[in-house]
Amino acid sequence: MAQKRTDEQLRNLLLKAGNESVNVLLQDLEKYRVQIIYTEINRDKHNKPSFKNHYFNYDPDLYFNPASTVKMPLAFMALEKLNTLQKKGIDKHTPVVFDSSQVGQTPLHADATAANGLPSIAHFIKRALLISENDPYNRLYQFVGQQEVNRSLQRKGYKDSRIVRQFMGFTTEQNRYSNPVRFLNADGSTKYAQPALYNTDSIDFSQVIKLGKAHYDSRDTLVQGPFDFTAHNKLPLEDLQQLLQSVMFPKSVPKKQRFNLTKDDYDFLYRYLSQYPSETPYPKYDDSIYYDSYVKFFFRNDSHQMPRHVRVFNKVGWSYGFLTDVSYVADFENQVEYMLSATVYVNSDEVLNDGKYDYDTLGYPFLYHLGQIIYQHELKRERKFKPDLSAFQVQYEKRDENDKRPALSEVDN
Repeated sequence: MAQKRTDEQLRNLLLKAGNESVNVLLQDLEKYRVQIIYTEINRDKHNKPSFKNHYFNYDPDLYFNPASTVKMPLAFMALEKLNTLQKKGIDKHTPVVFDSSQVGQTPLHADATAANGLPSIAHFIKRALLISENDPYNRLYQFVGQQEVNRSLQRKGYKDSRIVRQFMGFTTEQNRYSNPVRFLNADGSTKYAQPALYNTDSIDFSQVIKLGKAHYDSRDTLVQGPFDFTAHNKLPLEDLQQLLQSVMFPKSVPKKQRFNLTKDDYDFLYRYLSQYPSETPYPKYDDSIYYDSYVKFFFRNDSHQMPRHVRVFNKVGWSYGFLTDVSYVADFENQVEYMLSATVYVNSDEVLNDGKYDYDTLGYPFLYHLGQIIYQHELKRERKFKPDLSAFQVQYEKRDENDKRPALSEVDN
């Protein structure tokens, strides 16, 4: 078993802040399963960054459900796979449709939220990152395939990580299958067909993971006994931090950890990891519901506003009482940058799948105040060299204020 890692420097920083929303949870780590990684970034005179991770209660064997954070590596892998199809004239904007070959699989031949009404890998990634929609993640999973997803994680050194489930209520065996996929020419004919995929590799489910006192099963029946996460997705917090770092700062990680992406891919990811729903014309989200800080947990408070000069490049997840955020933060006005990753479990009744979690009363306040403690610390922290953050200054989209289309207010995420 791995040893829990806690840096005294980070512990003291958090406790000395004296924030009750943070301290209450830090004082019962067994109950709240808090894990934090704060990554200090320092630049040299050539603007080359170095990274120092500070840990609080970090333990790769302390399971948390990664929920929608899995959408981030799937976006990276989908772009990487597309780059192997360039010779076939296929890129992230090429229309793509999904057929079905197994019971339970659903076809997809149109996307009303796209400007041209057609699905594409680019549009799936936008929807998965902007407000964390679920079906786009399923489609990315089906395109890459369970086998390649997990081989890629292994090749890149993420030995304790696995992504083995779509968000469709499938069995472990059903999740091994992926739909047939077709990329289309402009006239609707098939440019390239990918047959249905099946993962023949074995998956290590030897670590038994059970949580809670009771749970509701797939038939909505209350079962007295813990919920079984043994065959669920698993991504330790440090793996998520490294996955994000490998895309924000590819030269900072070993070559084997980098994704094979183009300059345009990186620009695309930087935009949609940090763009707000209110800036996005397609899909047109209702920004009174999907407000600017909706998926920016470290800056999400009752104002729903983000600081004008700050952008957060991140992915969040929420499910089964777990809240997780993996972020790179850039403050362009104050020339401040850092990474912050954290997960917390807030489920006081210890019943899973009942939809009753303490997100609003405990989880979101904890992550917001944690984020502000680190942000305020970074604003004051001395740096020998101020960072040049121009690589992350993105040209964002702008929604047309005369666009009278109805906004999306009910989305599966």
